[in-house]
Amino acid sequence: MSDDNAGKVLYTGKTHTTGGREGFARSDDAQLDVRLSPPGGGKAGTNPEQLFAAGWSACFIGALGLAASKHKLTLPAETAVDAEVDLAKSDGGFFLQARLAVSLPGIDADLARSLIAEAHQTCPYSKATRGNIEVDLTLA
Repeated sequence: MSDDNAGKVLYTGKTHTTGGREGFARSDDAQLDVRLSPPGGGKAGTNPEQLFAAGWSACFIGALGLAASKHKLTLPAETAVDAEVDLAKSDGGFFLQARLAVSLPGIDADLARSLIAEAHQTCPYSKATRGNIEVDLTLA
């Protein structure tokens, strides 16, 4: 950790993975225990891109909640994020790109877009990817 990221650690996710994309991953508390398989391979198991999409979308909903609370709003119970994370390849090698489609039913479209922009500034996954991968945010 660099000094400019110093702060109070709120939680540390710990996993043990063996076998890479054709292995297994398990969290230290056994709440996550998954078989891994390459994307599109048709084998049983999930892949890192699906796990990343799930984590990011869950975190993004939390960030939306923080943004909404600043506007004295409560997120609709049906709030959802459909995340897509692509594993892609170019001449420069492998890379990721992502799309987040955010559904905020019952919230005015302009306000919803504002909440999405605010959430993208505070979500730790968004911060980690900013400037590193292409991200497309849309209001669903």
